[in-house]
Amino acid sequence: MNRFFQMLGVFFLLVCLIPLPFVHAADSQSIQIKGSDTMVNLGQAWAEAFMEANPSVLIAVTGGGSGTGIAALLNRTCDIAQSSREMSEKEYELAESKGLEVQRMSVGIDSIVFVVHPENPVSQLTIDQLSDIFTAKITNWKEVGGPDEPILVLSRERNSGTHVYVLEEIVRKGKKDGTEEFAPSVLMMLSSQAIEQEVTDNKTAIGYFGLGYLNEQVKALSIYNPKTNTYVAPNLEDALNGTYPISRPLLFYLPNKLEGAVKQFVDFVLSEKGQSIVLDMNFVPLKKSEA
Repeated sequence: MNRFFQMLGVFFLLVCLIPLPFVHAADSQSIQIKGSDTMVNLGQAWAEAFMEANPSVLIAVTGGGSGTGIAALLNRTCDIAQSSREMSEKEYELAESKGLEVQRMSVGIDSIVFVVHPENPVSQLTIDQLSDIFTAKITNWKEVGGPDEPILVLSRERNSGTHVYVLEEIVRKGKKDGTEEFAPSVLMMLSSQAIEQEVTDNKTAIGYFGLGYLNEQVKALSIYNPKTNTYVAPNLEDALNGTYPISRPLLFYLPNKLEGAVKQFVDFVLSEKGQSIVLDMNFVPLKKSEA
């Protein structure tokens, strides 16, 4: 009887060692998307909708900042870099040195929201005032109509596309030759969620993030629009009609030659369904002429 069981064990071992056909479908593909933390939830929403209709495609979406995504694209460790800022001249030069032709593609529009604690009485600011706050020319809330309290200023870290946008468009007020920098006292935060949490917990804090991250735990400031001579709230309606003054494109950077699942995914993102997801995620969809 022992001999029988020994032979049976050998039989099953041999069966396990016989090579089996690879069950992964021949047309199955994967797509790696990395980059902007502002866009990571949007990218995941696109990916889920696309994979539901295309179950043979696996899409992984991770954040880390626009710079991280662009670096991954240039190192060929991702297929699509999500970015909330433009690629720099140095990054284009690096791509060229690696023999990589990169194309830029707008996939939506984002509005930057400046937020304070709900109990902070300040409800509106100009871009000049924001610049002065982030460069520490203004350091107390009483200077802009608030309480006699020092201002705790929060920013995204330097690898963030949102950081770069705020530096260029708010701190330097859109001046290409501007030299202003964030004050050393500004706290650099790792994520939009970290800024939201700190503002929720601290009545003297001010920070910023994309419109898609706005929630009831913080208060969004209205920003002065000199074209309309009014303070405009950062809501979807005013972002769509262009009156909210702090907006920027959401971008894909990818190789010039698109094929297979990557091309199908990009076509989906630009389609009516893909752009409806942009709206669902509280970003601004492209106009039909842009998509």
